[in-house]
Amino acid sequence: MSEAEREGGDGGKRPAARVAAAWAVHAFTASGVVTALLAIAALIAGDLRLALLWLGAALLIDGFDGPMARKVKVSEYAPRFDGAVLDLVIDYLTYTVIPALLIYRFGMVPDGWGIPAAAFIMTTSLYCFGNREMKTHDNYFSGFPATWNLIVLCFYVLGTGPWVNLATIALLGILTFVPFKYIHPFRVTTLRPLTLAVTALWAFATFWLVLRSGPGLPPAEASPAAWWTFLAASLYFLAICAWRTAKDRERPGKP
Repeated sequence: MSEAEREGGDGGKRPAARVAAAWAVHAFTASGVVTALLAIAALIAGDLRLALLWLGAALLIDGFDGPMARKVKVSEYAPRFDGAVLDLVIDYLTYTVIPALLIYRFGMVPDGWGIPAAAFIMTTSLYCFGNREMKTHDNYFSGFPATWNLIVLCFYVLGTGPWVNLATIALLGILTFVPFKYIHPFRVTTLRPLTLAVTALWAFATFWLVLRSGPGLPPAEASPAAWWTFLAASLYFLAICAWRTAKDRERPGKP
């Protein structure tokens, strides 16, 4: 019996192709650490736009690896390796640590607040990543899901000032502990086709804005149409989250 057929250690045979597919998905997830390294390299080089693009690549990997893992049944065909833990390790790096460093490195908060803001982000995010009830029964996130990569991106695209950024960081850190619902665009079934379409528009608009902008050319001027698309899509997500949270308040205990 080959090693692939013995994978899992329970003596049962598993098709080598299925085992290989499961490990290929794990490798795909692990590739997120490479994009994280490249984002750090861009950060050190002082290139905010490139760092954001690499974080965007990491976000794409994270968006696709979950459905892929469920499709090939990684827990069944590669049970000795915990892909969920791997995913959390990489997510903490790309969703929290690197964005916190970007905020510090590029002075997105008032002078003297860089280290406290970064420390606050990293500390509050630990609760999110350790929270066993982070996901609700209808696949929303409960509490701010530590998506600081998206927040840093918003700071850049919207061109918000240091004090606004600091206030936003404080508010979102507090909301980590508040059961406000945040949508998972791929897993929430309500309005899924519309949400997926808006997500695609948001992603393309964001990529275009980061790519076209630069020193002396803010995103809003680089492509006004893409900037308004980004803003409208972002407001859609906020509206869905507020609506779903309000619905729970009106009908406690009901899905």
